[in-house]
Amino acid sequence: MDRNSITGIVLIMGMLLGYQYFFAPKEEASVAPKAVASKTIAPVKKDTAIIAVLDSTVQKEQVYTLENKDIVVKVSSIGAKLVSVQLKNYKSYANFNAGKNDGLYLYNSNKDEFAIELPTTSGKVKLNTIAFAGVQTGNKIEFTGTTLGGQVVKSSYNLAESGFLLDYQLDAKSVALSGGDYFIHWKEQVHQTEKDITEERKATINYLLTEDEEFDYLSENPSSVTNENLDQSTKWISFKKKYFLSGLIPQGFTFKKASLTATPNLTDSLNIKTLDAQIVGSASDLSAGKSNFQFYFGPNDYAIVNKVEAPNFGKNVKLSYDFLLPITKYIFVPLFGFLESLFTNYGLLIIVLVLIIKTALLPLTYKSYVSMAKTRILAPEIAAIKEKIGDDAARVQQETMKLYGEVGVNPLSGCIPVLATMPVLMAVFMLFPNLINLRQESFLWANDLSTYDSFITLPFSIPFYGAHVSLFCLLMTVSQLAYGYYNNQITPDQPGQPINMKMMAYVTPVIFMFVMNSFPAGLSFYYFVSNLVTIGQQLAIRKFVNEDKIKALLDENRKKIAAGGGPKKSKFSQYLQTQLKTMEEQQKEAAKNTKKKK
Repeated sequence: MDRNSITGIVLIMGMLLGYQYFFAPKEEASVAPKAVASKTIAPVKKDTAIIAVLDSTVQKEQVYTLENKDIVVKVSSIGAKLVSVQLKNYKSYANFNAGKNDGLYLYNSNKDEFAIELPTTSGKVKLNTIAFAGVQTGNKIEFTGTTLGGQVVKSSYNLAESGFLLDYQLDAKSVALSGGDYFIHWKEQVHQTEKDITEERKATINYLLTEDEEFDYLSENPSSVTNENLDQSTKWISFKKKYFLSGLIPQGFTFKKASLTATPNLTDSLNIKTLDAQIVGSASDLSAGKSNFQFYFGPNDYAIVNKVEAPNFGKNVKLSYDFLLPITKYIFVPLFGFLESLFTNYGLLIIVLVLIIKTALLPLTYKSYVSMAKTRILAPEIAAIKEKIGDDAARVQQETMKLYGEVGVNPLSGCIPVLATMPVLMAVFMLFPNLINLRQESFLWANDLSTYDSFITLPFSIPFYGAHVSLFCLLMTVSQLAYGYYNNQITPDQPGQPINMKMMAYVTPVIFMFVMNSFPAGLSFYYFVSNLVTIGQQLAIRKFVNEDKIKALLDENRKKIAAGGGPKKSKFSQYLQTQLKTMEEQQKEAAKNTKKKK
């Protein structure tokens, strides 16, 4: 990378670190998670009859099935509760890697829980303990049950012909409620579905939206317990995994408050994290018939999630930081979706994506190259200034800026175009690790572009690097080093620089190699292709840029500026000239004071 690129990257990295330190959610104090014994969870068999003892009476359980082309939902007559939710067209990484076609379970009552407790005049009633009679019509099931006090409770589930939304209605208008609040306890023991268990454990968190449209969430923490008690109305709550989502959306009303907890299970390789929500609703809403809910069980895919009719539900997909959202939301996501309609090979899709982005940014690349060419032309004069002045870095810098002013060159004209491209670089860096579109899509030796490619598995772990070698990451690093070498040959030394920018062109790629070894292979491949295209663009631009003409233009500007004319100065140039004059006057004044003292 050239000096401007390095400067831009250093500034952007500083911005990211500053954002993470000052604005990103802080981790809660570390709490040692309880050890959870691993156990095998067997999927619920179709329509299995189970004998259960509830409220001191023996009841026979009937399991009902709702199914469309995307999802299979099983519901039990005992408690009219969810038994399991399976995604038909997705599978865990373990099954994918083993060639199995088993669907992916997002909810299983053997390990998960969704229970409702009602406050009645005869005491608290847990719906999970009531035996319901069910009537199924197509993809709709209607349940009727009776409490111990003889009060009738009704509920129903309705699954559309396609999609991942499940409607749930609770009718407790016939129940003598005692007022106050009703309670929902929702807990999921999240199983590993991806290759990188540490990254998945970190990315598994609780999201919610408050009544005043404030998006809130627990911090991403792979090793410590995080929790939050929210004493305000909530429009929806979701359990977000790495690439999948479970959501609960009240229809036409809000929850009163909620308490959320995320507990990493570090000693459990099966239930990698426990998400828990204690939700409080108003009993008066139930009495008024405000008791319709909507579940979302599906992929955390922005194209799907953003269409859910709940305010800001699309924020469950972590596209990027807020200041980068316009780029990811209105450029990358639509462009990626368009390319998906043309290409089935995602490696080829990434190559075309790079070409489109690089072509759009070509004018900025050209402007940056021309600015660097002007600096090269002035290099002999800058070297002469350094030789004349010596080791006084401040004076060298001052005289160099004066030279730029004499020929009409803005020293920032090369840095600004590079900085303008940095948001695109950062947007890709944030988007690709959260893009489900790359999940289980293979290219060359990588069988899943959404995670790292283990070209070599090491028998030991290297600190800050890992126990594997990502070949795409190595190729990215080599391409960055090659680009840095190329630019170092055509970039003149800059006097007065506190950092050896040419050396940074070799150090920075090595640092990124350690950082990105466990990042998605698709991201490393994107940067690899991007570096190759950039080198190609630089070589092409070099053929079209006539440095003799640029030198003649600078000489002409020098004459015009000396005569009081020349090109119109930018505000920055005017400011720079004013500062230089001020510095000269201060130096003269300091010299006079020194003479007087002597």
